[in-house]
Amino acid sequence: MNADDYETLPTDNVGTHMVAGAIAGVMEHCVMYPLDSVKTRMQSLATPSSDGVSETLIKMVRQEGILRPIRGMGAMVLGAGPAHALYFSSYEFLKERLRDMVPSPKYNTLCYGVSGCISTLLHDGVMNPAEVIKQRMQMLNSPYRSVLSCFINIYRSEGARAFYRSYTTQLTMNVPFQSIHFMVYEFAQTVTNKDRQYNPTAHMVSGALAGAIAAAITTPLDVCKTLLNTQQNTNAQGLIQAMKLIYQLKGPAGYFRGMRARIMYQMPSTAICWSTYEFFKYLLGNAAQDFTRIVAPTTKVLAEDKFIEQELKGAEDELGSQTHFEKINFRSRDSGLPRELPAMSGAGLYGSISFNTMHKADYRQKESILDIAHT
Repeated sequence: MNADDYETLPTDNVGTHMVAGAIAGVMEHCVMYPLDSVKTRMQSLATPSSDGVSETLIKMVRQEGILRPIRGMGAMVLGAGPAHALYFSSYEFLKERLRDMVPSPKYNTLCYGVSGCISTLLHDGVMNPAEVIKQRMQMLNSPYRSVLSCFINIYRSEGARAFYRSYTTQLTMNVPFQSIHFMVYEFAQTVTNKDRQYNPTAHMVSGALAGAIAAAITTPLDVCKTLLNTQQNTNAQGLIQAMKLIYQLKGPAGYFRGMRARIMYQMPSTAICWSTYEFFKYLLGNAAQDFTRIVAPTTKVLAEDKFIEQELKGAEDELGSQTHFEKINFRSRDSGLPRELPAMSGAGLYGSISFNTMHKADYRQKESILDIAHT
């Protein structure tokens, strides 16, 4: 498969994008979930800021059990699948449409950024409730026993609005994050994968680089989002109030709490996400192309006795008696009328096939009639 084929594999196939995106999203969040739990703990204002990534993880396991770092993963499985399905399918669709609209390829990077921004709106609309439940279960001394109990408790005590309290902050963080992410990824692809073919190493390197840069730049907004989602020792209701509380309690350094854990989480996460997505994009798109080659489009042909007999007779007069012709009539069992036949040539699949016979045969089975007449 050449570069052009690979680039256009799933362009018009939304189902391919959605399936590949959903699998990539679930893989990304589940594989790196323990580090995400560590990041949440380090960003929380209720935990000491002196502990590093490894110290925080070891303390969680020793004090709260070996399964503590993966509590709340079920919320990610339920949220990441549909969120990433919308995310990647809308991104691919918008990217192609915008690239067709701009006058020059030099604007492609801008197209990637705009596509990423719009896709983020759909992604976060689905993902935000899952993020709230996840971080409530990740926080220190979490009272929730399961994803379902956490959802019910939040809904009863704080209402449906609690699931979208951090939505504007999430968008404020994710719009620049995803714009930077997609632009860096597409730029890295021009360096590591100039032919734009399926290249797992290039996809992983580009994804990791894009995730690390975007994560570092947007860490202050991620700290604010964590504060709004967990509501631990605070009652912040918006981005501005969250920023003021962080500054009052932790100073300027508070905006960068957990940045190392965030980068360590995002680098492999985006590498896994992009490599998984590109793999299934290649796999599903290639399978669709193979299926299209095998199943040819059909057209309707109506076999009429008089017309066929006249044509055969005329051809026989021109070519002589040594030439053999074949007439096939299909009649439906119910009406006896000529049946509409799918026209499909096997020559492209198996080569040209011809038969020369020297007999006449009539074959009747039940109410169907198949007449084969040879001259």
